Amino acid sequence: MKDKSTSIDVARRAGVSQSAVSRAFTPGASISPVTAERVMRAAEELGYRPNSLARAMITGKSRIIGLVVAYLENQFYPVALERLSRALQARGYHVLVFLAENSTDGVPDVVQELIDYQVDGIITASVGMSNELTNLCETAGIPVIMFNRSQDDPRLSAVTSDNLAGGRAVANFLAAGKHERIAHIAGWQGSSTGRDRTRGLVDGLKDHGLAPVAIIDGMYNRDAAAEAARTLFGRPDRPDAVFVGNDHMAFAVFDVLRFELGLSVPDDVSIVGYDDVPIASWPAYDLTTVRQPVNRMIEATVDLLLSRIEGDMEPRRVLIPGPLIQRGSARKPRGFT
Repeated sequence: MKDKSTSIDVARRAGVSQSAVSRAFTPGASISPVTAERVMRAAEELGYRPNSLARAMITGKSRIIGLVVAYLENQFYPVALERLSRALQARGYHVLVFLAENSTDGVPDVVQELIDYQVDGIITASVGMSNELTNLCETAGIPVIMFNRSQDDPRLSAVTSDNLAGGRAVANFLAAGKHERIAHIAGWQGSSTGRDRTRGLVDGLKDHGLAPVAIIDGMYNRDAAAEAARTLFGRPDRPDAVFVGNDHMAFAVFDVLRFELGLSVPDDVSIVGYDDVPIASWPAYDLTTVRQPVNRMIEATVDLLLSRIEGDMEPRRVLIPGPLIQRGSARKPRGFT
């Protein structure tokens, strides 16, 4: 079997230094186009590819980012993870994706495994970080960015949409539509996103002299949301509007109301979701929802993570507002903007 070519072999073939070969394969490194072309031509002729593990041992940088997500049933996360991966790859990083439990206890096994992989940074998507895990990452020198989740820990950076403002926008919209019996199937109240959307709705309705007729924690779970809908609409004073804590649950509520209970949306009841995933715009749902500005959230997350990797160790919290998208699942107030 032919021995693998090394960077020394490439340097000799191209007539350049070994450091020039290294720079040619390092995204963003300073090297002239002519030299880079000679290195790449020599590498192709020799069948050479750089050894990422060896480079990591030398530089202390793996150029790997760990993405930790609680679940992928919600369409928001496959979309977000794909775009996060592409954005990181465009900046010269590789991505490892891990699934973890959605709980307040954090993800010890997964984070320990990521540390063992010597990742340069970690992005958690709707996954909590315990104090122990935060200490572990700090000790290892690995920055952590929370995506679509925040925690009251000054050491943690987070990027979220403005969930409080989003909940308040829904309240203003439903009040303007003359709804009086507004129910809320909330996102998991163990998460900052679920709590903030609920608080925004409650505070916003209070401004109009209203209060939710019921709040049920849907746990960001389709089955739990469907059962909550059955409970709410089994009451004699059934709601005339429901704000659901995310689109994933809203679709389940939609299906129960139409196909099990025979109700018309929006004639009998208005439904509003949160996220604006691609299916929300499909004619089968035509869901009014608060759009999470996912592209801006991803841009902020990547910029924040890379700045921390490069030595800016000041944690930051980024809130990005998103618009209410009016579609056909909710009664549209005249003149509302």
